[in-house]
Amino acid sequence: MRNIPSIRSLLFAFVMLAISAASFAQIGVSISFGPPALPVYEQPPVPAQGYLWTPGYWASGDNGYFFVPGTWVMAPQPGFLWTPGYWGWNGGGFAFNEGYWGEHVGFYGGINYGFGYGGQGYEGGRWNNGQFEYNTAVNNVNVTNIHNTYNTTVINNTTVNRVSYNGGEGGMTARPTAQDEAAAHEKHVGPVAAQTQQVAAARSNPEQRASVNHGKPPIAATSKPGEFTGKGTVAAKEAGAPYKATENKAAENKATENKATENKAAATRSNENKATASKAAATRTSENKATANKAAATRTSENKATASKAAATRTSENKATASKAAATRTNENKATASKAAAARTNENKAAENKAAATRTSENKATANKAAAARTNENKATANKAAAARTNENKATANKARPASKPSPETAKASTPKPQNATHAKAAPKKVAPSSEKPKAVAAARPAPKPQAQAHQETAPRTQAAARPESAPKPAKEETRPEERRQQ
Repeated sequence: MRNIPSIRSLLFAFVMLAISAASFAQIGVSISFGPPALPVYEQPPVPAQGYLWTPGYWASGDNGYFFVPGTWVMAPQPGFLWTPGYWGWNGGGFAFNEGYWGEHVGFYGGINYGFGYGGQGYEGGRWNNGQFEYNTAVNNVNVTNIHNTYNTTVINNTTVNRVSYNGGEGGMTARPTAQDEAAAHEKHVGPVAAQTQQVAAARSNPEQRASVNHGKPPIAATSKPGEFTGKGTVAAKEAGAPYKATENKAAENKATENKATENKAAATRSNENKATASKAAATRTSENKATANKAAATRTSENKATASKAAATRTSENKATASKAAATRTNENKATASKAAAARTNENKAAENKAAATRTSENKATANKAAAARTNENKATANKAAAARTNENKATANKARPASKPSPETAKASTPKPQNATHAKAAPKKVAPSSEKPKAVAAARPAPKPQAQAHQETAPRTQAAARPESAPKPAKEETRPEERRQQ
């Protein structure tokens, strides 16, 4: 890759040799007589904003001088102005100095081309913030369409003439100033393609030759380059000075001689250029092969490095993907395990709650059954205790009786209820003193039911079964019927 600049340098040198040869052929050709005077003509209006005026001039061809019409041209870039070419005496003849584009207008031989080019500088317009402004005092501008204009009167203090060359017999005597020299050394470019097209069109038109039009060309100016027909063409009003046929004939002869010389020189240069080109081509071929081989090796190395880097990148990406997938699976497994554990916990809780409920029901049933059993046992104990007390009470009552035994009915009736002793005491009935009455009294009082006494003592405690003796003393109560009988 480093050999490419050297190849470009060789190509550039080769091109510059060709250009230099062409420039030498154009500028170095000497003609003993200068070109005719500049014709008198009017400037066509500017076609559009941004076009700059390039004045007409006499050029040299195979058949002598021919006139290149002035025309409007777009600048190659904003800020550039046109410095016209001119014919100048070089000590052995007249040679043409090519014009150029640059930021400043340089020396153009002191030739008064008109329309802002009065021989020094340019007063036909100026650039302002990337827009070209036209001086309507020296340019044909339609202000209805073009608005970037100004008007400054141009005063020419020198005698106006139509001489088209500098130096030699009858030529202009102007010399370049320091400012002109500086402009010539600034960055500048040659004529653009449109200007080259204008020269070619003029060369191919025989009527533009001085030997035919005698200094008064039929086309002195055009609106745009290459347009030699139509409304945009302007003919010359008159020749700038009387035409000298002898001088022109001599110029034509000199041009013929120059042409032969040029052809011979061109042939020589062509052979030299061919040899140089062949040698340069061989050199370029060798360099290209070396460059290609080196470039191929470089590409191979770069491809290997790229492949290795891509493989490393893919490996890293695969590892990252695997790690991410493993982490995802771990999280999913954890989530599944947590969910399963939660499900098992819920199931265990439900089973425990169900078992607890079952145990509670069973305990309740057992408790109820035990309570019922205790109730029955308590009832049986109470009944047994009541029966025992009844027997004890009967024994006590029998023991407390007097010698004269009452009838069994009376004894039965007089046996008080352990719990209802108050009733027996509160409601005694008066009985007759007769000894026959106790039977009626006994018949009137119903006998107590031993079982009813048991029902009145609900769920007696086991230890309280021996308390019937706290009931009213039966001995005292049992004596009352006898006391009644004694009364």
